[in-house]
Amino acid sequence: MGKRPHRSRFACCRAEEAEKAHASFCGRGERKGERNVDDPFSFILLCLASFRLTRLIVYDTITAWLRRPFHEWVEEELPDGRKEVFLILKGSGLRRWIGELLSCYWCTGIWCAAFCYIGVVAWPAVFQPLIVLLAVAGGAALIETVVSKWLS
Repeated sequence: MGKRPHRSRFACCRAEEAEKAHASFCGRGERKGERNVDDPFSFILLCLASFRLTRLIVYDTITAWLRRPFHEWVEEELPDGRKEVFLILKGSGLRRWIGELLSCYWCTGIWCAAFCYIGVVAWPAVFQPLIVLLAVAGGAALIETVVSKWLS
């Protein structure tokens, strides 16, 4: 009668693991002041956050103002009558380099991942809410993509 069922013990262990992962991400590791962002939970959060931040910078309309000084879109009519839009990078030197960076998902992605990782290690109080927000938005975007493909 005094023993708990096996299932309850398992659920308790899962809750403890989740709390440990959350504590680790929030900079409350086993040693005082330790910030461990290398556990699986934190890794997934950082992946989703950098995914969403990269897409926000490279593709989303809301950040077109950021790309506008470096990109120009030109529409040309092809010989068969179809119209095609081309991206032209503006300027030279640093301006052109930034334009190339902002037009390349992979290039921007590495910088976004570094920004998220370094930010959460150096300034966890500021970056942890941002990482969680971006991760939730990234997860929602992935779910929407799967559901849209599934329903069509």
